[in-house]
Amino acid sequence: MHTPNTTNPSVGLMGFGAFGRLIARHLKPHCRLLAFDPALPADIGAGGIIAADPAQIGACDIVILAVPVAALSEAIATLRPHLRAGAIVVDVGSVKIGPARTMLAELPEDVEIVGTHPLFGPQSGRDGIAGLKIAICPIRGASAWRIAAFLRRVLRLTVIMTTPEAHDREAALVQGLTHLIAKILVAMEPLPRRMTTASFDLLMRATEMVRHDSPAVFMAIEQANPHARPVRDRFFALAEEMRAHLDRDRLPTKEISQATAQMPDAFS
Repeated sequence: MHTPNTTNPSVGLMGFGAFGRLIARHLKPHCRLLAFDPALPADIGAGGIIAADPAQIGACDIVILAVPVAALSEAIATLRPHLRAGAIVVDVGSVKIGPARTMLAELPEDVEIVGTHPLFGPQSGRDGIAGLKIAICPIRGASAWRIAAFLRRVLRLTVIMTTPEAHDREAALVQGLTHLIAKILVAMEPLPRRMTTASFDLLMRATEMVRHDSPAVFMAIEQANPHARPVRDRFFALAEEMRAHLDRDRLPTKEISQATAQMPDAFS
C-alpha cells in the first residue's frame, strides 16, 4: 500500500476553475501542487503549480476533485485507473449526499474518501480565508481528522465535522435560500444604490458574494440537494401567503392596526 507523504505531500487538483484557483493559492505553500484542467492557463508554472495530466494527478498523495457536482462521475472515471492504494480523494462540492454515494460506489476500495464543502467562494474568500468555515464529512478511512487539523491549524479555517445528510439538510436553508433570493434580486436590477438603508446594503453585499458563482453551482445547490425543494416550496408558499394578505381589500388607515393584529402567525 502507498503511504501518503505527510511532510511534503503531493496534491493533485482535478479542475482549475475559479474555486480551483482559490484552492491552489492557499495550498501551494504547503505541498507539491499539480493541476489538470482542459483550459489550464499556459503560464501556470510561473505560480509554482505543476501542469499535469490525469495520470499524474491520480498518482498524487491527495487528489482534490475541484469539478462541478454534475461532472464528478466523469472525473472519477478519468482518474480511477491511476489512483494509488492509500491515496486520499477529496471533493469540494456544495452538496454532500449525492457526491458521497458516488465516490463510495465509483472510487477504488483502497483509497480514503473525505467530503468537504468550503462554506465560502472566490468572492467571499478574496481577501483571505482565515476564520471562514468549512464542512468536513468523513466518508472512508481516518484521513478526515488529519485534514481537519491541517485546515484548522495551518489555514486557520473554522472546521465543522458533520455527515452528508446533516450537511445537506442545513445547506438547503443556508445556501438554497441565499442563492435563490440573490438570483431574484439580480433579475430585478437596476436596484437603488444611493438612498439605501443599512439592511438593504447588507442584502446587496450578500447578493454580490454569490452573483458570479457559476450556473453549475446554483443548479447543484437547488437541484442536487434532496432537501432543497421542500425548503423552496415552503418559501414560495409563505411568499404567496404574504402576498395574499397584502392584496386583500385596501383598508382605511384607522383599521390597519386591527389588520396587523390579524396577520398569520408566520408573519407576526
